[in-house]
Amino acid sequence: MISVCMATYNGEKYIREQLLSILPQLYKGDEVIISDDHSTDNTLEIIKIFNDERIKVFSNTKGKGYSKNFENALEKSTGDIIFLSDQDDVWASTKVRDSLSFLESYDFVISDAMVVDNELNMLAKSNFKLRNVKHSLISNIIRCRYLGACYAFKKKVLEKSLPFPSNSGLMPHDYWLYMIGATNFKVGIIYGQLIKYRRHNLNASNGGDESENTVLKKMKIRMYLALSLIKRSIL
Repeated sequence: MISVCMATYNGEKYIREQLLSILPQLYKGDEVIISDDHSTDNTLEIIKIFNDERIKVFSNTKGKGYSKNFENALEKSTGDIIFLSDQDDVWASTKVRDSLSFLESYDFVISDAMVVDNELNMLAKSNFKLRNVKHSLISNIIRCRYLGACYAFKKKVLEKSLPFPSNSGLMPHDYWLYMIGATNFKVGIIYGQLIKYRRHNLNASNGGDESENTVLKKMKIRMYLALSLIKRSIL
């Protein structure tokens, strides 16, 4: 069973297109868990129009921000395989199939993405190449540039990850999930572009770009990561 976990907030402009790219790839017993962070636009109304029993909508009760919103969605998931999804991207038609194939050999997989503008015009064919992504653990401790929207993983990874560290300002959900995956499980890289990753002025996250962080904040992030991993290892 697959759980697609999506965090939404005022996503009326793109949510329909994203769901249309996801739902045809799922089977009857799968689910799309949507945690909505108290949207004030028509996001929830658009979701209701689908009238699809696989879509399950919850209100975010974990706290303000996209990482807490994702944590809320993940806590509600029941699937054996979990996919993360942003509200404004578009999935390739083979994303689920290709990811499941890799998950036969790995516990946690990360795919590449095509970077596009708000009208889906290509800005960069490969996010890996655009951001010079390195695939070693050490490189990603120093500067993690993976996109959470490109993650798929087994339930045992999620069980090890929850609950998330309390300070999401120092530990975004996608950074934490990757670090749990990389330090406890077998990680695989899919070099194909399995989503169109939309960049626009409404993005909730910075797309893995830490350039605006000060040196002091980067040090705090790494210290917080180390402490969080140590605490999790003894649980």
